[in-house]
Amino acid sequence: MTDLQTPLVRGKRKKKLVDYLVQFRWIFVIFFVLPVSSLIYFNIYLGDMWSAMKSEKKRQKEHEENVQKVVKRLKQRNPKKDGLVCTARKPWIAVGMRNVDYKRARHFEVDLSAFRHILEIDADRMVAKVEPLVNMGQISRATCPMNLSLAVVAELDDLTVGGLINGYGIEGSSHIYGLFSDTVVAVEVVLADGRVVRATKDNEYFDLFYGVPWSQGTLGFLVSAEIKLIPVKEYMKLTYTPVKGSLKDIAQGYADAVAPRDGEVPDFIEGMVYTETEGVMMTGVYASKEEAKKKGNKINSVGWWFKPWFYQHAQTALDKGEFVEYIPTRQYYHRHTRCLYWEGKLILPFGDQFWFRYLFGWLMPPKVSLLKATQGEAIRNYYHDNHVIQDMLVPLYKVGDALEFVHREMEVYPLWLCPHRLYKLPVKTMVYPEPGFELHQRQGDTSYAQMFTDVGVYYTPAFIFRGEEFDGAEAVRRLEQWLIENHSYQPQYAVTELNEKDFWRMFDASHYELCRQKYGAVGTFMSVYYKSKKGRKTEKEVQEAEAAMLEPAYAEEA
Repeated sequence: MTDLQTPLVRGKRKKKLVDYLVQFRWIFVIFFVLPVSSLIYFNIYLGDMWSAMKSEKKRQKEHEENVQKVVKRLKQRNPKKDGLVCTARKPWIAVGMRNVDYKRARHFEVDLSAFRHILEIDADRMVAKVEPLVNMGQISRATCPMNLSLAVVAELDDLTVGGLINGYGIEGSSHIYGLFSDTVVAVEVVLADGRVVRATKDNEYFDLFYGVPWSQGTLGFLVSAEIKLIPVKEYMKLTYTPVKGSLKDIAQGYADAVAPRDGEVPDFIEGMVYTETEGVMMTGVYASKEEAKKKGNKINSVGWWFKPWFYQHAQTALDKGEFVEYIPTRQYYHRHTRCLYWEGKLILPFGDQFWFRYLFGWLMPPKVSLLKATQGEAIRNYYHDNHVIQDMLVPLYKVGDALEFVHREMEVYPLWLCPHRLYKLPVKTMVYPEPGFELHQRQGDTSYAQMFTDVGVYYTPAFIFRGEEFDGAEAVRRLEQWLIENHSYQPQYAVTELNEKDFWRMFDASHYELCRQKYGAVGTFMSVYYKSKKGRKTEKEVQEAEAAMLEPAYAEEA
């Protein structure tokens, strides 16, 4: 096994043509991607408004008709010649960064593009019933005027309910409510045999309910979900607190924000680490309009196109010290959308300048799917080799170790810190807390959930900026081994180098495989590892994968 404590020796890196294509890609982004993105966003908005004008009864009727189309399509499949089932959605449309290309080989497509409507906002039950392609911007637009919200609202507008349930979703409220999938009340799934079932945690399909999260749509087609709503207020009172010192000091400052030793736990928590010695922790509590507008309080509408990018605004706390301001709640939810966290700085190097923000900021952000669709094979491979987009889900008490690992191996800044509960569930799902965690009584843990943290690593490593060699694939392999050895997880949207055996060392296969067998997914839907595996899938690989469907996964004891 690679010694993860030994830093790699780095030589000088030679520039290639693709380096210049990436460096000057902003020209293409400004004159094509941004205008087209704006038209797409506007068209989507009109569609959302048209849908909202329909009665709930009509939307539900259309939903049921579309579900029957899916059932009919599945029954048309000939297993002997049509290959494994997948959606008709193009690979580049998904926000995830994996270069999997599983749809380029033989497969049987089912069109789910009609499932993008909010079916019901039930203020009495405090539940929103939505279809899988409903995104975060769409649902917050509908709920926030009612002083309601999803319990977990993932930051980027484009992230969809289906992706967040089948995959991974988190927000600054996840230290209270868990991951996005933990806020789901029920899922409606079309199974391989065409049955349509509604699964909840306490009905006959409870095992499917717990099996769907992290399954990447490989147990059946999610066609609707009922998700928990919570009451909210008009503003978020946000406190910015600078933390300076070593990475371990920053990690402890973050832990004290997540689980304060005295005082109340805030509604929202996130941290940003700007250098190996500086970070800013943000804690937020909901506040009424009356409180926000009291004399002396500062209101900051961060969502306006001309405003400084949020991560740069938060960074000012390092110079001016702790400060407090009030942000409109919906704008706070989507604070990272306009600049795609800090990836916007790489896409448009001058996008954060005041002149660009005032003149063209209203065009931001570029649509991620359009960026992916137009980047070409060379640029796509360049990003895989010379860029990092990873999330490390680590126990709270290991955040300091994770920060030191990322600094040594990748030297990527800023870093995003977001806490989340990992619940001890009735069944052992693909991700689960450390065995016996409740006995240690560590900071942030409870008897029913272990506190984890998402360490978000999104940027170009400093080695690249310094002209040094950086092997992206090797860096990811080392990161994945660190995660496996520290009972931590890698969300499956990210680029992975895991082989099948290591994939099932990181994740637990037992309950997932039981669901695959019980609900007929074997031989119909591809396995979650096969779907996550990096690289193009050849016809031979498809056949081998289908032949291996009945073999047990590599489930090993941690």
